[in-house]
Amino acid sequence: MSHIVILSGSPSAFSRSDKVLKYLGELLEKERFSVQYISVKDVPPEDLIYGKFDSPAIERISYDIQGAAGVIIGSPVYKAAYSGALKTLIDVLPQDAFKNKPVFPLMTGGSPAHLLAVEFSLKPLIASLKGHSLQGLYVLDSQIDKHLEGSPFLEDEILSRTKKRLHEFISAVNNNRLVAI
Repeated sequence: MSHIVILSGSPSAFSRSDKVLKYLGELLEKERFSVQYISVKDVPPEDLIYGKFDSPAIERISYDIQGAAGVIIGSPVYKAAYSGALKTLIDVLPQDAFKNKPVFPLMTGGSPAHLLAVEFSLKPLIASLKGHSLQGLYVLDSQIDKHLEGSPFLEDEILSRTKKRLHEFISAVNNNRLVAI
């Protein structure tokens, strides 16, 4: 069974990004993957703000990410990029934290104007950590209902697109695992 880490960069208590990421985790579990959800909200703020790369929490997150077969990383769009909370976490991870891993980037935002934030902010971040960035997914806030059980999507089109990207991620994880054997 392959292990997947889902990394949420949303600092919000009631996050659309988190809702989508958790739904992806549920789908992965149905595909017999073990899933670990890591949120910036669960990291001691002083570890992030003071750059405590050697704190037990940061070392555990680093270990978990490095041991994963793949990573899904998601964030809401803030000022045309990923959240500052996610940036502070990334800054304390090892430079090669995503090395040779398939990484599925996902962002949510209030406007189609930020559609390219995945390409111009999140994908370069993944590359800087030596990950293999897959095609990303951008979801408008208006396409997500945080209160729905199961799928959080209000439109079949975005649900279909999300499942397609997830299956591409699953294929990349499985192919990467076979290459490593």
